[in-house]
Amino acid sequence: MIPAPSRLRTRAPADSGALALPAPDSMNFSDLGLSPDVLRAVVDSGYTTPTPIQEQAIPVVLTGRDVLGCAQTGTGKTASFTLPMLTILAAGRAKARMPRSLIIEPTRELATQVAESFDRYGKYHKLNQALLIGGESFTDQQRKLDRGVDVLIATPGRLLDLYERGKILMNDVKILVIDEADRMLDMGFIPDVERIVSLIPKIRQTLFFSATMPPEIRRLADAFLSNPKEISVSPPASPATMVIQGMAIVAEREKREALRRLIRTEQVKNALIFCNRKRDVEILFRSLQRHGLDVAALHGDMAQAKRTETLDKFRRGDVTILVASDVAARGLDIVGLSHVFNFDVPLHAEDYVHRIGRTGRAGREGRAFTLATPDDGKYADAIVRLIGKEIPRIEIEGITQFPFEAGDGRRRRGRGGARHEAHAKPERREPRGERHGQHAKPERRPREEPRPEPQAEPDRSRVESADPRPAPRPEPRPPADHRGDRRHQRKPEPREHEREDDTPMVAFGDHMPDFLRKPVKLPPAPKKKADAA
Repeated sequence: MIPAPSRLRTRAPADSGALALPAPDSMNFSDLGLSPDVLRAVVDSGYTTPTPIQEQAIPVVLTGRDVLGCAQTGTGKTASFTLPMLTILAAGRAKARMPRSLIIEPTRELATQVAESFDRYGKYHKLNQALLIGGESFTDQQRKLDRGVDVLIATPGRLLDLYERGKILMNDVKILVIDEADRMLDMGFIPDVERIVSLIPKIRQTLFFSATMPPEIRRLADAFLSNPKEISVSPPASPATMVIQGMAIVAEREKREALRRLIRTEQVKNALIFCNRKRDVEILFRSLQRHGLDVAALHGDMAQAKRTETLDKFRRGDVTILVASDVAARGLDIVGLSHVFNFDVPLHAEDYVHRIGRTGRAGREGRAFTLATPDDGKYADAIVRLIGKEIPRIEIEGITQFPFEAGDGRRRRGRGGARHEAHAKPERREPRGERHGQHAKPERRPREEPRPEPQAEPDRSRVESADPRPAPRPEPRPPADHRGDRRHQRKPEPREHEREDDTPMVAFGDHMPDFLRKPVKLPPAPKKKADAA
């Protein structure tokens, strides 16, 4: 049985790196130096008190200094650079095909969310923005670039594509934002980001934000930034304390049943279910749909129009459960998301932090549960080392739980702890007779190789008297004439000029061509002149 929420909360340690809520007498947005138009838009959005990352980053960005920000997901990193950028870019005008600022995002969903933030906070400004993502029309994006863009939000692939076509120039970029850099590293976008940075003027302001700070990201930050101001509001890769976590270790074949029981037991308002692979998203989506749940699917192979439509339905509440891949782990801000279910333990420990970070946002309580198999011990240990605490175990009624196995950490699809599963086939099959209650057949002993018999010594008198010349080989029997099989074809006769006898050589083979048989009219023989009389 799943423990009550209060009971789960008491299991979490007190010093888990929680992000404390701002006190009533803390700093307001009006104290950060933002322009009046930006403050009006912030008040219209219902915000009055900045989060710690916003409180520390916004004044530094307004001074024009580089920033290296590290904060957990859901703490307001997007507003920490959008608000000061709107204030800085208010003075100036963009030129055609030459954006004044560039924001690089790893996924389409995250880029779309940043574009929505600029629309919301910049509604009192006359700044133009363009969103360059895959799956959209090149013509529409090119038309926006031709009018001049103050804020350009793009994914690396589409940005480089338009640059190679000569549709965009980056000589006038004054502010560069690299968001979710660790996700860029996981998705293999770092070479593209390095190329984009090489195309931008060196005299610029760079804002580098990431939820985690592994050594690879630290080296990139040292290469891209110049004397940056480091801001870290919480320990790297620490999940929010408002998220109540739990993990169940079940057999592979019982994961779907365990997930359905979790959904029915919990009071799910809306939930995200994460899978590691795209095809598993479709399989789980169809399974939950057959069981009568209000569910939709989201993964990277879907068309952009379909992905946008699905996200809009989920935000509006038309769909209760969304089964997604890690494409939705970042950049998906759902207000009041109650639950996150990890159908698979993520392969990268950082993805676990981003997945469960979709819930428990803005001071609300969230619940995140993970379904693991006995073979997932290696990945679960990596998550524990990253977040610095153990994930509490939960019990699901009617589902057998197992410990993690000690092994090489390789996942075995289809087995999922088969030796612990009641319905799994035994590793070593029993004889047929024992399975049916009959007497088993005796085991067959391995066949012994016969010992070679000692050969008798040959009679030397016969050998010496034998003919020293080798015996003639018997003529092979001609094989049957099978058409199409080269093994049974007759050996061709030697050519005429290769014969050893003295038979005359015929030029045209064994027959005379028909054109030589055609009769030829000979001219009449000249008459002999009579002898003179």
